[in-house]
Amino acid sequence: MRSLLLVLWTCAAVSGQDRVLVDRVGTTGFIQLEADSFQKLSPRQQTLAYWLTQASIAIDPIVYDQNSAWGLRQKRLLEGVVASVAGAHPQIVEFAKLFWANRGNHNEQTAAKFLPEFRFEELKTAAVEALRKGAFAKRAYGLPALSSEADLNRELEALRPSLFDANFEPSITAKSPQGKLDILQASANNFYSAVSLTDLKGFHEAYPLNSRLVKTREGKLVEEVYRAGTPDGKIPPGRYGPYLKKANEYLEKARAYAEPGQEPVIAALIRYYQTGDPADWLKFGAAWVGNNPPVDFANGFIEVYRDARAAKGTSQSFVSITDQKQNQLMTMLAANAQYFEDHAPWLPQYKKQGVKPPLAKAVETVVETGDFHANTVGDNLPNENEIREKNGTKSFLFTGSSRAILQASGFGSLEEFAASPAEIAIGKKYGVEASDLLTALHEIIGHGSGKLNPKYQGGTESLLKEYYSAMEEARADLMALWNITDPKLRELGLVSSPDVAKAMYYSAVRVGLTQLQRIPKGDTIEEDHQRNRQLIVNYLMDKTGAIQKIERNGKTYLLLKDFDKMHQGVGTLLAELMRIKAEGDYPALKALIDKYGVHFDPALRDQVVARYQKLNIPAYWCGINADLTAKLDSAGKVTGVALSDPRDYVRQQLGYAAMYAVQ
Repeated sequence: MRSLLLVLWTCAAVSGQDRVLVDRVGTTGFIQLEADSFQKLSPRQQTLAYWLTQASIAIDPIVYDQNSAWGLRQKRLLEGVVASVAGAHPQIVEFAKLFWANRGNHNEQTAAKFLPEFRFEELKTAAVEALRKGAFAKRAYGLPALSSEADLNRELEALRPSLFDANFEPSITAKSPQGKLDILQASANNFYSAVSLTDLKGFHEAYPLNSRLVKTREGKLVEEVYRAGTPDGKIPPGRYGPYLKKANEYLEKARAYAEPGQEPVIAALIRYYQTGDPADWLKFGAAWVGNNPPVDFANGFIEVYRDARAAKGTSQSFVSITDQKQNQLMTMLAANAQYFEDHAPWLPQYKKQGVKPPLAKAVETVVETGDFHANTVGDNLPNENEIREKNGTKSFLFTGSSRAILQASGFGSLEEFAASPAEIAIGKKYGVEASDLLTALHEIIGHGSGKLNPKYQGGTESLLKEYYSAMEEARADLMALWNITDPKLRELGLVSSPDVAKAMYYSAVRVGLTQLQRIPKGDTIEEDHQRNRQLIVNYLMDKTGAIQKIERNGKTYLLLKDFDKMHQGVGTLLAELMRIKAEGDYPALKALIDKYGVHFDPALRDQVVARYQKLNIPAYWCGINADLTAKLDSAGKVTGVALSDPRDYVRQQLGYAAMYAVQ
């Protein structure tokens, strides 16, 4: 369960901006993610990081197919053109950058489709030129080679609607669909084929997280399981078999360099990728959550945000290194998890006793692939409630990502949208501290908190359906807002001033305006983190009077009038969301989110967008990973690993694609 950093929450000084802000395409900024901690690793640990990174790159193509049935075909086409004739077609290169950044041609945060600024005929001309230079001559991503211009033209025509028609599959995840289509039919993602919600009534999925569900011509529902197959052939390969098999090859090499206790974790993941068995995924999660090596990783079908049902997991991975400079915040909060549980504002029957301190760490990443993006500055895993109840959780604060985004941002958004001089002053002085604490509290104390009704120990995701993820993100944010005023944080030395709480509250209110810039069309919010923030602001505005919408010189601001009333309202909403989660109360959650978290005034959005355009600040961020290069001896054994910051997104993405032969 992720925490996304928005420049909307806080902004930092512009020092270092030129170093980390490498490139820009429209409203997307490309930032170099740095991992200075890598240099402090032993040679063995560096080699481990290298092989885990290769396993991360190996699964990267999967999410393109999960996001759209056209995704890998689009990816093959664009990469062939960019690799062969990039210099003559800058608009195609810019579109390719956005395509890679979003793992397809739907914005990864708003779910909305974006279109090229070039015409179909221009793409066709470039593709033909690429073909004549040798592009598409080999299989790539399991797709057959395009050996002739006739083959290429057929492929271009097949892809034309998916690339150029705004009305063709306009949203990757449609949780509030218009017209007669249900949430599955209206979503462009590839988790379901010819399946409606009605078809699922009475159907039990054996592989709910890691399968594509297909309805055959005979009307039968079939699960296409994601798995590599076992070496003995008893379990055959399934969907994404080649990617998972290659990942396993690198994971096997990583096992030889694993830290104490980490080898069985890697072995468990290899087994899961072979079988696809949910029981093997749980075994891996239980082993992984208790392991705390300096070089850590996530790799799997993990988050369910892209699925309107919140059931199917997207493929993602990262490899991280503990950031010892920032680790104290995480470990201190984790050690006091029971205190914050005891002081939560919900009813006693929902309070967890004997809380096992979550494993928490500040980290820098050396690679982020698949459905994992630089905007994610915090994560709490695993998501499975049965593991969380028995084995606890592991929380990450991604210091490299947050540092890079803040350095690239400046104070422009704060100065433009703050409702008062006091808000600006406090934001500049304490905004970074408040942002780090928000993420830490959200992940460590928020997601790991609370107890369900005993009859729902397997979790209430299936009961709360498409609203579950937004509810859980709101609950975690509210736990941060509730606890930031607790004197315990000052006692632990984690808060430098009471104004840190004010900075967090100001930011939580301001985001109700500023996040609208990310939704350029329509009047509804689909993304769960955005729904969460809108829910909080609109609920508090309606129920407490602590927030007031004001107009000044033709501009709208959200003025935080009363911190105490806001804190009380935070407690009230938090208690209700905990009750809803614990009891699986779908009608109550639907009513709350539909009223406060989904709809907005498009005229206000247009004003916010216009104000941001004048600021010239990126609305979205894409991370450029570090590059790890290994020296190999004649036997293929690693003799040394070097880290570099490439600052070249195109070269890096084409390098990743080369693992699956793009030319």
